[in-house]
Amino acid sequence: MEKHKIIIVEDDEITALNLNLSLRKHGYEIIAMCDNAPQAREKIDEYKPDVIIIDISLQEGNDGIELAKTIRQHYSIPFIYLTSYSDDDIIAEAIKTEPYGYIVKPFDPSSLHATIQMAIFKFEMENKRYEEINASKIDDQNVEKLLYAKRESDRPTVLFGEGYCLDISKDEIFYNSQKVKLTKKESAILRLLVAKLGHVISFEQAIEYVWRENGATENSIRTLVWRLRSKLPTDIIKNASGIGYYIEE
Repeated sequence: MEKHKIIIVEDDEITALNLNLSLRKHGYEIIAMCDNAPQAREKIDEYKPDVIIIDISLQEGNDGIELAKTIRQHYSIPFIYLTSYSDDDIIAEAIKTEPYGYIVKPFDPSSLHATIQMAIFKFEMENKRYEEINASKIDDQNVEKLLYAKRESDRPTVLFGEGYCLDISKDEIFYNSQKVKLTKKESAILRLLVAKLGHVISFEQAIEYVWRENGATENSIRTLVWRLRSKLPTDIIKNASGIGYYIEE
């Protein structure tokens, strides 16, 4: 078995030592143990681990969740939460960071190993899927062809979701016959998602199609989708963890 490198971010010394011992017994290489977020960021930059285990209540606050947000935005590394929390608000906030798993304190060594293996497998499958997605070309001509193929017989409209309609001739969105007012970029990404109904649009594809110039980032797409979701009457845009977004066909 490949020896995967792990960074532990845990401010309770006993828990950190127990994790270290248990993980080494299962053949993992512990390359750093950190008790705060700034130190963890330094070690991530230095070692580029395969997996990061993060105490969700680091420094008795939300530092663990904030660290996870940083990892999600700036690194391509799977992370797992270590938690003793059952607080719904904290769990809801943690879910938004799209972790690759949870380990509940006190942890069971076998469950710990299984959770890490599942996280690694999920991450590898996402990367494979990501490469396959980016292999498909996205441009104006391609999008228009896809939309044209989805239109209602001879009408320039495409139905999607439940109650939504895209008028491809006017580039307008309707919900139950009521027009939904969107900005140019919001309309563009929704048009792309409708053209590829049932398929994931990667962050790179969205940036290329919506911005068409340098300067946009994954955060630009996340913010754009957040604004779009706030304007749509129902939640039809789904997350593909770490990859992009899609609308179910």
